[in-house]
Amino acid sequence: MKVSPSILTCDFAHLADGIAFVERTGADMLHLDVMDGVFVSNMSFGPPIIKCLRPLTRMTFDVHLMMKYPDRLIRDFSDAGADIINIHLECDSPIDKTIEHIRTLGKTAGLTLKPSTPAQAVFPYIDKVGLILVMTVEPGFGGQSFMQDMMPKVTAIKNEIDRRGLSVILQVDGGINADTAVIAAKAGADTAVVGSALFTSADPTALTHQIQAI
Repeated sequence: MKVSPSILTCDFAHLADGIAFVERTGADMLHLDVMDGVFVSNMSFGPPIIKCLRPLTRMTFDVHLMMKYPDRLIRDFSDAGADIINIHLECDSPIDKTIEHIRTLGKTAGLTLKPSTPAQAVFPYIDKVGLILVMTVEPGFGGQSFMQDMMPKVTAIKNEIDRRGLSVILQVDGGINADTAVIAAKAGADTAVVGSALFTSADPTALTHQIQAI
């Protein structure tokens, strides 16, 4: 599996140190959780912070927009340095038009599904995106427990990706650690967003390599 650490768990007063920490682990990309306080009942950061972080690393910026109207800021996130711009299927922006906007800016478009959203809801867009994220917790806060009942959804999406012969990243996010990453990989996921487990680990580099070896 590939590992995409979420800096939501970082000390926001020392984000540069958090990015350096992630780089030392050998992780594959960096997950940036953007929350607007409307789509989810929490807030984090936006394009200005991402723009400040961009010069600090060459890692892929995997930007997850937990926003009600992400279409209003797609260009801002692109200009700030996002490589992957991932919107929620449940947002109030026009999905097709927003995906197309992301792609015309030369970025990888992604779609996220909340736990209550069925796998089939993403099928109409599966050939238009480069990443699909299945939430294995309710979005908005870190440190929640892994929802194993999301695994049939992961498998259904993986089967549809394979049936169409597509190359789409299938990511899971929420409660991921060394044990739950194995469960997610068996279900078909190939990328794990890791937050609390990594930043509280006694040996974060070993944990990263352990998940990558799954």
